[in-house]
Amino acid sequence: MKRFVIALAAVLLLCCGYQQTASADGPYHFGFKKSKNGQLPSINEEGFKEVLQKNEAIFLGDTSRKELYLTFDNGYENGFTPKILDVLKEKKVPAIFFLTGHYVEDKPELVKRMAAEGHLIGNHSWSHPDLTQISDAKLKEELKRVKDAVAATTGQQAMNFLRPPRGIFNDRALAVSRQEGYVSVFWSVAYKDWDVNDQRGADHAYRQVMAQLHPGAVILLHSISRDNTEALGRIIDGARQQGYEFKSLDALKVKTY
Repeated sequence: MKRFVIALAAVLLLCCGYQQTASADGPYHFGFKKSKNGQLPSINEEGFKEVLQKNEAIFLGDTSRKELYLTFDNGYENGFTPKILDVLKEKKVPAIFFLTGHYVEDKPELVKRMAAEGHLIGNHSWSHPDLTQISDAKLKEELKRVKDAVAATTGQQAMNFLRPPRGIFNDRALAVSRQEGYVSVFWSVAYKDWDVNDQRGADHAYRQVMAQLHPGAVILLHSISRDNTEALGRIIDGARQQGYEFKSLDALKVKTY
């Protein structure tokens, strides 16, 4: 497990808003121009906007409505998910948790709790590979193993959302995932929250998220972050004070690019 955690932490930097140069066919590392002062974020200059549109992936929801979609990536458990679930239950906020196979095997009781408390469970692949570097058959296997394991653990048969590991994708990976019944979910609010050795306190997390809020936002948080856990209640309250409503991802009907 230690090697898995180290490897996963080493690549999470790619998930939080930084794009590397890619060829016309990818692979792409998802990135975006962050929202500032209430302006909408943008992927107009990232080179992959048409790929997301073609495959009906999610970047933004309806930007005419003050709705927020809370998403968590759970590659491994760092002791904070129970508290996160406590806060979501207290505040009556829905979320989606994108799980790896390691997480499902390691923390079945938490997976059961997520489902029992009405949260969505999404696919984050079995072994967290670069989906652009594996075959179609292997990609399908990665997704199926997670779906089957979650079904065996919770009884939940449906799994409709995928977050590509590390935010790496290309047209083929998105297309194959879509053929398997998945909507690929990216994000429009994120910050460097994944480094467990660089936690800066709840105030930092609160400021980072609140500064980026915008209508239709898909918020990416990593559940391994102490800062996120301690700031979550304040983030929810602060967003609601600004007139935002938290919605379940399966209620997202309008995709904006």
